[in-house]
Amino acid sequence: MKVLVIEDDPEMAAYIKGGLAQSDHVVDYAAEGREGLFLAAGGDYDVAIVDRMLPGLEGLALVKTLRGAGVGTPVLFLTTMGGIDDRVEGLNAGADDYLVKPFAFSELLARINALARRPSMATAETVLRVGDLEIDLLKRSVKRNGRLIELQPREFKLLECLMRQAGRVVTRTMLLEQVWDFHFDPKTNIVETHVSRLRAKVDRGFDAELIQTIRGSGYSICAPE
Repeated sequence: MKVLVIEDDPEMAAYIKGGLAQSDHVVDYAAEGREGLFLAAGGDYDVAIVDRMLPGLEGLALVKTLRGAGVGTPVLFLTTMGGIDDRVEGLNAGADDYLVKPFAFSELLARINALARRPSMATAETVLRVGDLEIDLLKRSVKRNGRLIELQPREFKLLECLMRQAGRVVTRTMLLEQVWDFHFDPKTNIVETHVSRLRAKVDRGFDAELIQTIRGSGYSICAPE
């Protein structure tokens, strides 16, 4: 995978570049916004990792300019600006994901891998399937073995998040951010409670359990072998 890193902190940049290189990714680097914009506009990148507070051209303006020019490279904002309003502002500017510093490199790697796998909007799936479970993102409906399953909006979003990463582990942190927009751990069992409710609707009464708990890591949904 070819990754563009736009980060003005040299130590942070070295850490990210080193980790990506160890994972066999090709990395280009820019230390300020205008150089980053030039590279992003002219390069064929699978993912761009962008800091928000950049000299020359700040991250929001950089991403807005890219989107205005029709550049669809997936962008992950990596920043210390962790408020809900900050995240909303970043996503509205055209970013595809948002991760707050400090962070675990393993999660950064998982997120950029997920972005690189994501289809373009033109080819994006509107129906996701895992085994006999089907979720229609346009109709907002869920069926298993042809039986309609009624879900609350938060349960639907949780199931969508799991099914988009079918066969892979989705961490508790990822669920908190993607389903609840939390950038901190509220120290409650909100994830566990909702997963339990979702299991009761999706798995109970069927031959196979699709939603699995990966102890110490998170959750996964996968078709039975």
